[in-house]
Amino acid sequence: MSNRRAFLTGLTGGLAAAAAAPIATATTPRTATAGTGGARTTHPIALSTYSLWRFRNDELRDMDRCIDLADEFGFDGIEFLLYQIGQNELISRSRMMAYKRRAQRLGLPIMGLSTHQGFVTPDAEKRRFNIDRTISQIEIAADLGIPVVRVNTGTWGTSKDFDDLMANRGIESPIEGYTDEHAFPWVIEAFERCLPTAERLGVVLGLENHWGLGLTPEGILRIVNAVDSPWLQVTTDTGNFLEDPYARLEKLAPHTVLVQAKTYFGGGQWYTLDLDYPRIGGILNDHGYRGWISLEFEGMEDWRTAIPKSLELLRSSFPRG
Repeated sequence: MSNRRAFLTGLTGGLAAAAAAPIATATTPRTATAGTGGARTTHPIALSTYSLWRFRNDELRDMDRCIDLADEFGFDGIEFLLYQIGQNELISRSRMMAYKRRAQRLGLPIMGLSTHQGFVTPDAEKRRFNIDRTISQIEIAADLGIPVVRVNTGTWGTSKDFDDLMANRGIESPIEGYTDEHAFPWVIEAFERCLPTAERLGVVLGLENHWGLGLTPEGILRIVNAVDSPWLQVTTDTGNFLEDPYARLEKLAPHTVLVQAKTYFGGGQWYTLDLDYPRIGGILNDHGYRGWISLEFEGMEDWRTAIPKSLELLRSSFPRG
């Protein structure tokens, strides 16, 4: 049985239904953004479920609750972190469709799906497994009506853990006997094999500046330009360039199909960046980006106060050009 078939078989199992928990009191209502002639005057702002769970808030892993909170806080849409649902667990299609139904009833688009995969390995079988996994993730997105999937290159895996990777500012040594020059063709070939499914289902892949070969804009663009397809573009994360962020973000702006915007109220979990969001908004507008801004709150302040403040910041910083 192929890896992809094994992975898809897992999808037919059942994920324990998440009980609808009481919703915390939200403070920011959804605001009208109509201007002259009814035109929207700001970018649409979404809440990434990563902002709530953050790998440490198990009580906020419940996706039903995340959907309700995004609505009550006043976001225009919601981005799902697939790992949060259970990327390697048993996900029933009926459970996923229940999330879709719940969001639709609230008028809340599920506008993005953040996934994980790793192609930075000389092991062809591991790359094949991750290609099959990514194809399955694209199919999940299509089922949910999601137009953009966040994808990664993966990393060498030589860091002890993610904390260790962050302590080294995202820089990681290749495994012995290899360099990044060996890895670029692996990653390019992997995405080329995923693209027929993406095109057939109408799902754009957004390669994120997310460590690994995506540590620099040059690395991201080398892959995107080599693949040379409208179905592989860029997810721009405002918080993943630790030095000289504005010049680097500008290099990605022409290819951007999704923006993930980090905020750090209360100080960051791994680091804190003092980002000039009006400046970032201007950069994106200058390059014609008019799409979604998805909040990824990564600070230590209580989410009940930090998320409304983050939404207010993003609404004021991203007028449509």
